[in-house]
Amino acid sequence: MKIGISCYPTYGGSGIVATELAMALAEAGDEVHVISYALPSRLSFVTPTLFFHEVIVPRYPLFEYPPYPLALATKMVEVARHSGMDVLHVHYAIPNAVSAVLARQILAPQPLPVVTTLHGTDVTLVGNDPSYLETTRFGILESDAVTAVSASLKRTTIEQLGIQSRIDVVPNFIDPARYDAARKLPGARRWAKPGERILVHISNFRPLKRVLDVVAIFERVHERIPSRLLMVGDGPDRPKVEQYCREHGICGAITFVGSLPLVEEVLVGADLFLLTSDTESFGLAALEALACEVPVVATAVGGVPEVVIDGESGTLRPVGDVAGMAEAALALLTDDELRRRFGAAGRRRAVETFSQDAVVARYREIYERVIR
Repeated sequence: MKIGISCYPTYGGSGIVATELAMALAEAGDEVHVISYALPSRLSFVTPTLFFHEVIVPRYPLFEYPPYPLALATKMVEVARHSGMDVLHVHYAIPNAVSAVLARQILAPQPLPVVTTLHGTDVTLVGNDPSYLETTRFGILESDAVTAVSASLKRTTIEQLGIQSRIDVVPNFIDPARYDAARKLPGARRWAKPGERILVHISNFRPLKRVLDVVAIFERVHERIPSRLLMVGDGPDRPKVEQYCREHGICGAITFVGSLPLVEEVLVGADLFLLTSDTESFGLAALEALACEVPVVATAVGGVPEVVIDGESGTLRPVGDVAGMAEAALALLTDDELRRRFGAAGRRRAVETFSQDAVVARYREIYERVIR
């Protein structure tokens, strides 16, 4: 099968999942063409059947804002026409789905089925903005198949956009073998002193991630036990976090690791993962923590309860409950047996429910359905 995949290369979990899917499909023998404005950070050319096509956006004085959606549609047409593409799978509704529908119309009568995967903010934030609402609905309704990464996101899409067409729930996934291999690495302990408990947070530091809550939780933990917080990623709220650290005198206990393509290199060996978001359509970082046998303390929002089972592989609390999340973190960090039990349960769930082979097979079934 010849498959096109279009995504954002760096912004959030949608690009990560799209890239992992592209590599898994190519390794299984499919010919995969990744289309984006930059090379995705996790894309690794491990097979000769995986290709990357960069979208070049012309810059003319007439255009105050470069017309990326049109350049993207043009590149989709070009790649589909010359590769004989069977199906085009776009991740994130705006503008990828709309560009894909336009490309399909340009290519007619050459068939090009379009599969759109919704990842969260393309519906909850961007798609619900009056400036994009109608085009978001159009791109979704005109797609030949639509998937959402959680049942929660499917419900939200139906409620907010009034879409009644079929939406398949296909969750994000992990490759268990990759996380097994990571166990041989020193992991999080590289950044910690002997005796310190290690807490990790991974995100793009956007306001909805509430990274100041992460630091406030850690501050309460650090007052009680020797501990270190590893902040992985980068984004607009990082300066606020750094300022908070300076004002509260805890900079020495917090390490900003920056963006890493392979987060398991930090998660392995950690004692706890913190996720404090206002909203999460799925919670990919939490799943990656579970795959590394790291218990999770998170907010009970969106698709997170579909990933982290409260009282079994982690603890879920309401948004903004800094005190409650700190107490939950301390309960795990001061009880080795409980932490090991939660970690083992999380690993089992990650492998049994969210393994790469099973999820990729579901996507392939959808491709075959729309091609027929």
